[in-house]
Amino acid sequence: MARYTGPVCRLCRRESMKLYLKGERCFTEKCAVDKRNYAPGQHGRRKSKTQGYGLQLREKQKVKRIYGVLERQFRRMFQKAERHRGITGEMLLLSLERRLDNVVHRAGFASSRPQARQLVAHGHVLVNGKKINVPSFELKDGQEITLKERLRKNAFVVAAVEAAKSRGVPRWLELDAEQVKAKVIAKPAREDVSLPVQEKLIVELYSK
Repeated sequence: MARYTGPVCRLCRRESMKLYLKGERCFTEKCAVDKRNYAPGQHGRRKSKTQGYGLQLREKQKVKRIYGVLERQFRRMFQKAERHRGITGEMLLLSLERRLDNVVHRAGFASSRPQARQLVAHGHVLVNGKKINVPSFELKDGQEITLKERLRKNAFVVAAVEAAKSRGVPRWLELDAEQVKAKVIAKPAREDVSLPVQEKLIVELYSK
């Protein structure tokens, strides 16, 4: 399956904001956005005013990169959100929030979404006791996620869980840090998505 394998700090610099793709590194002085706050490439320092289509495109690219979704899959998710009752942009974001790789990250079992995606793809994540290795698997209310026994003492996982305890987890998740276990106790709401995203621009882009 295709995926981006290049330097992810370039993606943050292109969007002029932290996308938190490198986990704890993003909270240190090593963060590329803090060190070089301009777009990558030969003309990165050139100032240009983005408007209209450019704004809509940048917003879509930002959300795709945050959640690690490629264009075809993202478009399918948008079309699915259109069929749901409710505001299309919000339905899209809430569907992305319920992806298994995102929930693993939000619960604090991984320091970044790419790391969470790797845990899922390598078969280390259990949903209601059953191995699920599909990062796009959409969790429902009442479902419980945990890691395989041998992964619970992994240094990276322990560090991620400790960081999550200090930062807190979303109110729609219930975390048992000792057992490295989390449960979806409610559907996420728009206010639970703490990303600087204007989903209306994405709807406008795909509605053309």
